Amino acid sequence: MFGYVTVNFEELTSQEKVRYNAIYCGICRQIRNRSSQLSRLGLSYDMAFLALLLMSLYEPEEVTGKKACALHPIKPRPWVDNEYIQYAADMNVALAYYQAADDWQDDRKLSAKVMTGVFGKNCEAIRQRFPRQCEAIARCIQELSALERDNCPNADATANCFGTLMAELLVYHEDIWAPTLRRMGMALGRFIYLADAAVDYRADCRKHKYNPFLAMQTGENWPLWEDFLVLAMGKCTEEFEKLPLVQDKKLLDNILYSGVWCSFRGKKEQEDGK
Repeated sequence: MFGYVTVNFEELTSQEKVRYNAIYCGICRQIRNRSSQLSRLGLSYDMAFLALLLMSLYEPEEVTGKKACALHPIKPRPWVDNEYIQYAADMNVALAYYQAADDWQDDRKLSAKVMTGVFGKNCEAIRQRFPRQCEAIARCIQELSALERDNCPNADATANCFGTLMAELLVYHEDIWAPTLRRMGMALGRFIYLADAAVDYRADCRKHKYNPFLAMQTGENWPLWEDFLVLAMGKCTEEFEKLPLVQDKKLLDNILYSGVWCSFRGKKEQEDGK
């Protein structure tokens, strides 16, 4: 379901590309340090957005470096580290674990069982550090799974589950910005869920799997679905623009105003080509 909240690389300057990749590498590095080497298998670009957003809002001191790694052993790559990079790394692992656990419970996929072992080793420590967020992830995924099993015909109900999950992930501090971040996260989560439903529509038809648009019996109606997505992203960016962001604002603008749409349409083209 993740993988939509990323940049449009074609519109980045060379300096912006270096910065974005350093954030991504920093999260990957901290997943290894705080969890395990194998946990890096669940790394998502969406968490780079989470780190960038919180870093731009709170402007923490940064530690930087450059080093080769197991994934890129030849050329050293720059990385960035701070508390929000570490937070994004923890949330990446927590999300991967709870999603794998849910897949194992619902579908008994052996791959999901293996992944619960990979991601679950350090989840208790993550739960202790971030109980609110981990409780929200577990609760929302469970509620979403129940709605999907019941073939819920209300796309708002299922999208809101994922929206609530994202709302809690965007809030690191319970401060003056928390309400704005929660509203932003709710809209962003709805966008991600509905975008994934649209892209997966044909595959879900073939496999007889739950899809909110199938349950709604809309037929394959891309203009309607894109209206849903525009509305969700419009609400997301409305809240986003209320935040006093300066650092990395251009990168964040790229993601929310261009990158998410490039990612959505790219995934749609991939699905159409199957």
